[in-house]
Amino acid sequence: MSADDLTTTTIIVASAFLLGAPLLGLLLRFFLTRHPEQIAAQKQARRVILDGISKVVIAWSTLAGIYGAVVTLPLEQDLEEIVSNFILSAVIMSGAVAAARVTSGFVSYYASRHQRLPGATSIFANIARFVVLAVGALVTLQTLGVSVGPILTALGVGGLAVALALQDTLANLFAGLHVIGSRKVLPGDYVLLDSGEEGYIEDINWRNTSMRNLRNNVIVVPNAKLANAILTNYYQPASEMSLIIPVGVAYDSDLDRVERVTIDVGRQVMKEVTGGVPEFDPFIRFHTFNDFSIDLSVILRVKEHTDQYLVKHEFVKRLQRRYGEVGIEIPFPIRRVISENARKPEDARAWIGA
Repeated sequence: MSADDLTTTTIIVASAFLLGAPLLGLLLRFFLTRHPEQIAAQKQARRVILDGISKVVIAWSTLAGIYGAVVTLPLEQDLEEIVSNFILSAVIMSGAVAAARVTSGFVSYYASRHQRLPGATSIFANIARFVVLAVGALVTLQTLGVSVGPILTALGVGGLAVALALQDTLANLFAGLHVIGSRKVLPGDYVLLDSGEEGYIEDINWRNTSMRNLRNNVIVVPNAKLANAILTNYYQPASEMSLIIPVGVAYDSDLDRVERVTIDVGRQVMKEVTGGVPEFDPFIRFHTFNDFSIDLSVILRVKEHTDQYLVKHEFVKRLQRRYGEVGIEIPFPIRRVISENARKPEDARAWIGA
């Protein structure tokens, strides 16, 4: 074989490595991501791994092609060593990226199994991703011949200055960890803050908590303020909650009859309206002799906080209709006004108004 033929063959082989390796990576990624939705829930671990690897498989194939071309071509030893170190560093860093994706995926998967909103708590996934990437960066620097000892020492010395400069950020970070660790507020819970904001907890990340209100708007609350707020969690200890509806009837009403009719309407609503608890038996409590009515409270039960609006809507409609059918009066407000100039009882009666 002549020198020219050897050179031509070498160039052809090197070009095949450079062009074929990325194409092979594209093909591998296609097969890895072809039908990810068909992977069953019990194979979620496999899906997380494939998703993490598929993001860097093209880079790995390209690096493998470059290495094959470097080995094939007659390069000088120094240049070959530089390129090899670069390829090794790139492989380590891309491996760290893949490991970070897989780690954060497993963290999100674990969170989805223990919380009501799958993968919503991104703070743990972000921390895991940062730790893996930091380790990968240190290993890459060590591979390139850069001593990481002075870097770690500098980071330790500068850590105090960074902590002072990022007081608010670190306060929000640790407040978010405290909120999640206490398990008093979880993604998916419906909460009401003492400042008046309310909504579903969407996400708790390293700096703030996202809430989605019933108007489908997002409310962003710093974690430190959430940790210090007085809040009502409508999902703790359970999502079911009592619904108290005030009602007033006329003074001449038969209260036993009022009780029977009201409870009957409540039972129908519990069984027929979406959001009601069918097995719950409604009850009422009379409590006040008001100016123009005897007041009572009707106690119903709903499956979660937002169900109260439809249940209350249907109950008021049905109760008003039933009261009209059986002759139970819901009185209009009445006020008695007495003029200061009235001197006699008969004069006072003249100033009575409705």
